Amino acid sequence: MNTQRRRRPPTLCSLAVLIAVSLAAVGCGSSASNSGSGGSGTSSSGQSGSSSAKKVHLGFIYATTASNFAQEMALGAEAAAAHTPGVSLTQAAPSTADETQEVPLFLSATHTATDGLAMETLAPQLFVRAINQANAAHIPQISVDTPAPKGATTDLFIGNSNTELGEMLANAMLPKIPKNASGQILVGTDSPALIVLQLRNKGFESVIKKARPGISFVNFDSQQSPTANYNTWNGEVKAHPDAIAYVGPGSQDAVSMAQIERQTDKHYLVGADDLDPIALNGVKQGYVDVLISPEHWLKGYLAIKLLAAHAQQGKPIPSGWWNPGAIVVTSKNVDTILARQQNNTTRYDYFKKEAAQELAHPSKYIKPLKDAN
Repeated sequence: MNTQRRRRPPTLCSLAVLIAVSLAAVGCGSSASNSGSGGSGTSSSGQSGSSSAKKVHLGFIYATTASNFAQEMALGAEAAAAHTPGVSLTQAAPSTADETQEVPLFLSATHTATDGLAMETLAPQLFVRAINQANAAHIPQISVDTPAPKGATTDLFIGNSNTELGEMLANAMLPKIPKNASGQILVGTDSPALIVLQLRNKGFESVIKKARPGISFVNFDSQQSPTANYNTWNGEVKAHPDAIAYVGPGSQDAVSMAQIERQTDKHYLVGADDLDPIALNGVKQGYVDVLISPEHWLKGYLAIKLLAAHAQQGKPIPSGWWNPGAIVVTSKNVDTILARQQNNTTRYDYFKKEAAQELAHPSKYIKPLKDAN
């Protein structure tokens, strides 16, 4: 099985049930104890021994409850709080990817999550003032998935080498592309201004250009919302029915392509990122050839565990760029990943050993922030 986690040097059951579990766990406006909540709500650890643990208030603010990449991070944060006695976690996110709504949620969290804040956003440039206000209030902060914007600093950035993610996707798809192939690969990017997606495309295209010089690329804005994304991809497939491959660096693109293939009863070479349940089942059913998982769950988990250790035990938060790794998902290992993604307990059981390893040896995973790519 190809579940080996890749890192930058020197380190690195049904569809309905899957969707229901993910959405229920991150539904906006809920609150719970051990099982936690996404959206806006609070979760607290109820493990034995929690009465003697120092009570701390942490927060995770993220881009949207509607997309898998953000749901996974929220679930990881929730699990970290549930398995850390004394931690009260507030999570909040807009129902759609609207950063003008996310900024007020972040500012509100500075009044409740006073012991530490983690944040993921699709528009970091809008958060300069908010991050600096949290710094002025002496709230420890960690950026997740996207680094803090210029003009603002956080203690740590936990995120992938997105260039490497693109390279991984290209290398996984190359065996299905003839060496003398000529033609076009469609690359749809659901948030074209987001640097992490730009880097994924850069990594992908650099590998393809070198290995298959006869291929060119058609780049387009595939749109963030599920409906708009589907409609955009549907139009592009109709306009380019003979493209060599259909690729997206975001979480919605493989979902749309799998739906198009089901409806048209045609198979295309498809590769994308993230583990949306529909896309993951698309791998199982043969509609999607490759998914790259940036292991978003692990990012949310690590961020809250690090903030908790700092707040409760005074452990310093590392500075720099922490790359938690990524995996390739194909038909060879999709059953393992489907089993992992059933619910937050199965996710935790899968990741707990890796998370413990990373938390025990942080220096193996951290590079200077300037090297983040």
